[in-house]
Amino acid sequence: MNPIRIAALAAAASLTALGGAALAPAFAELTVEVGGAPMRPSKNIIENLTNSKDHTVLVAAVMAADLAETLQGAGPFTVFAPVNKAFEKLPKGAMDALLKPENKEALAALLTYHVIPGKYSTADFVAAIKKGDGKALFKTVEGEELTIEQDGRKLIVIGAKGDRSIVTIPDVSQKNGLIHVVDGVLSPKS
Repeated sequence: MNPIRIAALAAAASLTALGGAALAPAFAELTVEVGGAPMRPSKNIIENLTNSKDHTVLVAAVMAADLAETLQGAGPFTVFAPVNKAFEKLPKGAMDALLKPENKEALAALLTYHVIPGKYSTADFVAAIKKGDGKALFKTVEGEELTIEQDGRKLIVIGAKGDRSIVTIPDVSQKNGLIHVVDGVLSPKS
């Protein structure tokens, strides 16, 4: 019998003998911590972001724009998720204005500009950048494109108006896609 298989079987037997049935689920689901909360790959984007203390503004905006149901759907989606401090960089009063019911359409456009249909990892972005002569364009759910560039080991996401955001926590796996935590809010042209 293969020595690696023997070691794996021995480890499983030891784990079971030590009450491993209760421990096994913890090992089965590797998580990344975002905003003080584990992001569980078995949960959807909204279920996970709701637990992050760094994404309370984003979650409130998603709810106000009636996008929660969509981001809980099958997807897959790749979401550039701005932290609370990113929203603080917007002009004074901008977020308050967007959260008003009469601006729901503009809020939805801003938020869906942070979402790409499909599941794109850092490796996928880097491969596309290499093919694209130093940058890659990705069409968002909103309809306009985002530009992705690499600066050393950092991924930079550039909006239509030239606003730049750095991916601070990449590749956070979700049941319905991936989250890339970013430090800035990106604006579409319209």
